[in-house]
Amino acid sequence: MSSVVIGFLASGLTLVLLALRVHIGVAMLVGGSVGYAAVSGVMPLMAYFKNLAYGRFSVYDLSVVPLFLLMGNIASKGGLSRRLFMAANAFLGHFRGGVAMSAIGACAAFGAICGSSLATAATMGQVALPELRRCKYSPALSTGALAAGGTLGILVPPSVILVIYAILAEQNVAHLFMAAMIPALIAMAGYMAAIAVSVRIDPTAGPAAEVVSWAERGRTLLRVWPIVMVFVVIIGGIYGGVFTPTEAAAIGVFATTILSILSGEFTLDGYLQSVLSAAEATAMIFLILLGADVLNAFLALSQMPAAIAQWVLTGGFPPLAVLFAMILVYVVLGCVMDSLSMILLTVPIFLPIILGLDFWGLDHGDKAIWFGILALMVVEIGLITPPVGMNVFIINSLARDVPMRETFRGVVPFLISDALRVVLLVFVPGLSLWLVRALG
Repeated sequence: MSSVVIGFLASGLTLVLLALRVHIGVAMLVGGSVGYAAVSGVMPLMAYFKNLAYGRFSVYDLSVVPLFLLMGNIASKGGLSRRLFMAANAFLGHFRGGVAMSAIGACAAFGAICGSSLATAATMGQVALPELRRCKYSPALSTGALAAGGTLGILVPPSVILVIYAILAEQNVAHLFMAAMIPALIAMAGYMAAIAVSVRIDPTAGPAAEVVSWAERGRTLLRVWPIVMVFVVIIGGIYGGVFTPTEAAAIGVFATTILSILSGEFTLDGYLQSVLSAAEATAMIFLILLGADVLNAFLALSQMPAAIAQWVLTGGFPPLAVLFAMILVYVVLGCVMDSLSMILLTVPIFLPIILGLDFWGLDHGDKAIWFGILALMVVEIGLITPPVGMNVFIINSLARDVPMRETFRGVVPFLISDALRVVLLVFVPGLSLWLVRALG
């Protein structure tokens, strides 16, 4: 049996284990180990295991993951998310659909100090849902907007998944953060436009709230400017080359801790919960990374990705047809799998194919960055698509009186916005590359 055939069989075993609800990290570890042993033998597999964990977890860039997770947890426990929503709502709430738009803006702002979509959805759901209900927003629009807004957590820099992709694709983390900035702003604007269209079609879905005085608006701005400064320092420092992403994350943790303490809402118990939650999420991510390393090492031995890439490159398929086929795979996988798992499973196979095709005359580095942002955007769609839609489940757990069907109906306008944004980024790669070229 050839190594390529073994590659397909072991990959199939991994997918079967996933279908049986085995944890993604364990599924990849088992599938990769079985395939590695079948190709090279048990003893070479044991020799590979000897330094595997140290080799992966001693990578300096990975230390940014627990730091950004901790920063987001501290910001949530310290009430910073509530301040962001109140500030946005003070300026937008009196428009029709404005409270939902405020939730989208607050999700984007919180994503800038969190880096996790699930955490953004859970945090902003707790903050914004009561206000949406008080203003008599429809259940579909309320929960749909919060589920969609939560997806901005992995697109707005800094993003944990972008860090993982940078390591997999051997790209500069700061460049990927730059590349995500404009698409993230387009995503936020697109979601707000989706709300505006929805309330024009059904004015009762998002009635206008009361007008807030300019004095109160000024007070809300005073409460959020330190949070804005944290984002400016982190992202500006990274882009300006003042410090590395890991150093920026450490500064962010320190700054959000100080701001949370000064807010008067941060307690010792909240701090301990933040640390524990960040540790649990980091352990889960690192287990997945360990399994992905074993699977990827086996795939490299089997030459299966190279064989697939060669077949695609010599098959005469139009590059855009190949790209849209990959996008379709991501959409399908997003119905049953979380975003990090999709990235780890597909990038080792998809990226070599993308790099071997011609897209708008881009060089290898630009293609890797462009595809990374595109993949992240499509993966983000999977967080709100049925039947799984992790963000939908999180928001629905906070609004138990809203049927799941209503929430999925509420995300439809945002899915349309997502589809238009993906097409725009495919045909205008400069949207993700302009800042990289200007500041890189």
